[in-house]
Amino acid sequence: MKYAYKNLFDLSGKTAIVTGGLGMLGRRFCQGFAEFGANVAVVDLNGSEADQYAVQLANEFGIKAHGIECDVADPGSVQEMMQAVVERFGQVHILHNNAASKSANLDAFFAAFEDYSLDEWRKIMAVNIDGMFLVAQAVGRRMIEQGTGGSIIQTASIYGVFASDKRIYEGSFYLGRQIGNPAVYSASKAAVVGLSKYLAAYWADKGIRVNTLTPGGVESGQNETFRQRYSARVPMGRMARGEEMVGTVIYLASDASSYVTGQTLLVDGGLSVW
Repeated sequence: MKYAYKNLFDLSGKTAIVTGGLGMLGRRFCQGFAEFGANVAVVDLNGSEADQYAVQLANEFGIKAHGIECDVADPGSVQEMMQAVVERFGQVHILHNNAASKSANLDAFFAAFEDYSLDEWRKIMAVNIDGMFLVAQAVGRRMIEQGTGGSIIQTASIYGVFASDKRIYEGSFYLGRQIGNPAVYSASKAAVVGLSKYLAAYWADKGIRVNTLTPGGVESGQNETFRQRYSARVPMGRMARGEEMVGTVIYLASDASSYVTGQTLLVDGGLSVW
C-alpha cells in the first residue's frame, strides 16, 4: 500500500499564529509556514511593519496573511490579538509562541548577576514567560472551543537546558557591544521548557500537542572572536544559520509529528552531546 508521507508536511488550509513575527527568526518562521500552505498571522509589537510583511507573504505564496499588533505581556492586548485572528481567519490550528525580549537597555540586560536589577528581571520575565503563558492560554482555549486540536510550538534556548560557558564571551561582541548571557535569559527559557511539558500533558486529551524548539547559537552579527569560540564547542564546528530552524518548526506544526508532544528539540549542531 502506498502512503503519501510527503503530504504529512502540508499545512494548506491551516492558520498559524507567529508571535515575534518580525524577529530575526520570526520572519523565517512566517515564510516557512506560508511556503507550506498555511495562512499566517504575523504578530508583533510593530503592527504597521507586520502588515507590510504579511502583504509580502500573501503576494508571494498565495495564502492569507495579516499583521496584528500585540504586546504579549499585556493580557488585554493578547485578547485583542486573538479576537482579530478569529475575525480574519476563523479557526486557529498552529501557534508558534516565539516572542522574546532582550531589553532595550543593554547595560541593564547584560549587568553582572550580583548587580542585576529586579525591575530589569521582571521586564524580561514579563515577555519571555508571562507572554508565553498568556498567548498559550488564549490560543489553547480557542483550540478547545473549536474541538479541532492543534499544535503549539514554543521557542526556548539551549541556555534554558544547560548553562552557558562564560569563557566564550571574553572579548565577544554583538553589533559592536560586549555581550554575555544573563541569568534572567536562562531562567526564562528554562521556564518555557517546563511550561511546554506541563501543557503537553494537560492538553493531550484535547488533541493539542505542545513542543519546544530549542535553538543553539545562530549567526546574527556576533564578532569573529565569539563565532570561533562558540563554534569550537560545537561538534559540527559552526554556528547555526537562521533558516536551519525552520524545518523543525514545520515538522512540529504538521501531521508529520502527530505522535510527538512534550518534547524539547535541540537544534544545536550537537553542542548538547558534550
